[in-house]
Amino acid sequence: QVQLVESGGGLVQAGGSLRLSCAASGRTFSSYAMGWFRQAPGKEREFVAVISWSGSSTYYVDSVKGRFTISRDNAKNTVYLQMNSLKPEDTAVYYCAATENYYSDYMDDFGSWGQGTQVTVSS
Repeated sequence: QVQLVESGGGLVQAGGSLRLSCAASGRTFSSYAMGWFRQAPGKEREFVAVISWSGSSTYYVDSVKGRFTISRDNAKNTVYLQMNSLKPEDTAVYYCAATENYYSDYMDDFGSWGQGTQVTVSS
């Protein structure tokens, strides 16, 4: 498994931006596809974005398309989530996760998870 630590969350006004980072350690980072998920209060955890091990393929949930960008730097063992034009409904704890699949938007395919970072968007 790979160990994951998220950072970069915080409080931002609607329309603002944040960049989340997820640092990985342990097994070879570049062999994993990486995903971001989020969980809002009282709601189930949901898929946000995923990037393949090489970075050549990405996929997003419809609600963030055009606003969020997932990227990775395999030399730094880090995956990023750039979040622009944030909305109050983006408020959630954001988790990064790793899967040995090519990529997936299915939570149960991800075997390693970070502890989460809080993102709060005020209106």
